[in-house]
Amino acid sequence: MSRLPMARMVAGLLLVALALVPVYAQLAGEPFALTFGSRVLVFALAATSLNLVLGYGGMVSFGHALYLGLGAYSVGILAHAGIDNGWLQLALTIAASALVGALTGLVSLRTTGIAFIMITLAFAQMFYYLFVSLKQYGGDDGLSIATRSDFGLFTLASPVTLYYTALLLVVGALLAMHRLVQARFGMVLRGCRVNERRMKAMGFSTLRYKLAAYTLSSVLCGLAGLLYGNLTGFAAPAYLAWTLSGELIVMVVLGGMGTVFGPLVGALVLLISEELLKALTDHWMMVLGPLIVLAALSARRGIYGYLLDADAARQRARAAAQETRP
Repeated sequence: MSRLPMARMVAGLLLVALALVPVYAQLAGEPFALTFGSRVLVFALAATSLNLVLGYGGMVSFGHALYLGLGAYSVGILAHAGIDNGWLQLALTIAASALVGALTGLVSLRTTGIAFIMITLAFAQMFYYLFVSLKQYGGDDGLSIATRSDFGLFTLASPVTLYYTALLLVVGALLAMHRLVQARFGMVLRGCRVNERRMKAMGFSTLRYKLAAYTLSSVLCGLAGLLYGNLTGFAAPAYLAWTLSGELIVMVVLGGMGTVFGPLVGALVLLISEELLKALTDHWMMVLGPLIVLAALSARRGIYGYLLDADAARQRARAAAQETRP
């Protein structure tokens, strides 16, 4: 009887632990645990969206926080106008993220490498300064969100409801990502990362596939922004800043690029490390930086990628042992 792979076991235990966070917060009287858990899930969803283009498509987007900000402002602007209908806010989030993602993708995806990185960064900074200039929505100070999204059957004003909504979206995104990358679409996307010229020679319209992936990634990150606006009760230009895009990249790389579960692991490890180091020193960034570099050097495929590699090595060892048996 074969042993359960370590990576799959860790993934299952982590999902069970995340499902029990609200129970722990209630029993232990620790509301911060629920807020922190929600923040982890929101960033895990955003990192999962980035992993689609970065991990599977090889497109290093340095402006993905743009869509997180669009989601938060979709909630904030409608709430500012007295509209707390969650379905309208969701529709605006999807429409804005898809439109901006498709238009910026059409321009960005005609370039590669450093040029692609700089163009995605430039688009994000353009929208950053756009929202800074919108004084009617708080400008640089941001926009307070007084009412949370109301979906009729449930409202995100409840921290527990918000948490489980975020958890369901993350689990759904992970399952969809698993199916997507195994399908023809995912195979073509991964082929573009390895050798786009060869994929074109085989007759695939690589720009169309990459644009579809980029737009889908934008919408998913916009959903994370909608949750983030409800979580913080705030929408600010800082949500679109390049520093936040950099954090999302670190989460993907730390957890494991091109692995389905890696972004969740990366978000959890990075945010927990931040909280622990903040409690120890005011100069926590100086400590966190070298730790990230050390983790990247120790596990080149990220933490979850390391577990997958270890499982594959054990499987090969067992297969070799069975072949040598008389």
